[in-house]
Amino acid sequence: MRVVIVTESFPPDVNGVAHCALQTARHLVDRGHAPLVVAPATAAGNGPDALAPCPVVRIPSLPLPGYPQVRVALPSRRVATAITEHRADIVHLASPFVLGVRGMAAATRLGIPAVAVYQTDLAGYARTYVHAGEATAWRRIRSVHAAADRTLAPSSAALQDLEAHGVPRVRLWPRGVDTVRFRPEHRDDALRRELAPNGELIVGYVGRLAPEKQVELLAGVCGLDGVRVVVVGDGPSQASLSGALPGAVFLGRRTGDELARIFASLDVFVHTGPFETFCQTVQEAMASGIPVVAPAAGGPLDLVAHGRTGLLVPPRDEGAVRDAVAVLAADPALRAAYGAEARRTVEGRTWAVVGDQLIGHYADVLTGRAVVAA
Repeated sequence: MRVVIVTESFPPDVNGVAHCALQTARHLVDRGHAPLVVAPATAAGNGPDALAPCPVVRIPSLPLPGYPQVRVALPSRRVATAITEHRADIVHLASPFVLGVRGMAAATRLGIPAVAVYQTDLAGYARTYVHAGEATAWRRIRSVHAAADRTLAPSSAALQDLEAHGVPRVRLWPRGVDTVRFRPEHRDDALRRELAPNGELIVGYVGRLAPEKQVELLAGVCGLDGVRVVVVGDGPSQASLSGALPGAVFLGRRTGDELARIFASLDVFVHTGPFETFCQTVQEAMASGIPVVAPAAGGPLDLVAHGRTGLLVPPRDEGAVRDAVAVLAADPALRAAYGAEARRTVEGRTWAVVGDQLIGHYADVLTGRAVVAA
């Protein structure tokens, strides 16, 4: 199968869309398929893509105003050219909004089936950044996804949102997790002593430092006795969060095995953002055997079993976050039980399993097109 993955983000970017696109390309290669990635150019130009598992076509891009870590592709004929020259059987649109719109238009014009993967709550971001525009964002989402042969939603909440806003042909496709890289055995006592020299309970957040993530909700946790908050990530909110979270340790962006070591060395993982369509960092914490505190909204509803693998709290409630952490801080046996169950829960959610599900969706779409053509 020849697949063109048109993605709004790709490594070296560090975010959920980039990571999922990379894992998808890797799995397709592993299964003997032929993917090609089309992505915005990085700030450094058209590379490096030496570690990519397949060819990558980079489209000229500009930084998003106010959020330079995000690149927006400029209009270009290269998208259609790439799809044509690759002789694509199917086009995979990863979180389509700008570049993906062009990919969808090219696929339609060329008569090639397309699968659109919904990954980003753009309407929620519109509320956060411009305090308006939610309806406009949904109109754009609906117009792109309605043109696709199938839309894949990462969670039950995302699927319900899409259907409620009139997006047709939606199916569930979750995300995988690297259960070899992220595992409890990577817990590092030396790192723990470095982060919490007085033996404090280590509560971690991993992700972008941006307004929609609402990391400032950890302020109450910073005030708990015997607790050290550790923040991993970077983004436009980093400077303000340094003042809002007194005593917190900011480690910046970490990736790969180093990130896995940090996850496994936590005592509690907290995610604060209410706009997650999935929330990969929650799943990575669970694979690391760490209990999770997360908002009862969006993707975490599918991931965290309240009272079994962690605690779900009302979104945007600093006091609820603090109280949930306090409950876990006071009960080491409960933390251990939640962490062990979290690991068991995700052991069957590997990228290989999820990747095969995706290939099944491709096959369904191609079969449906063939039936219509006949």
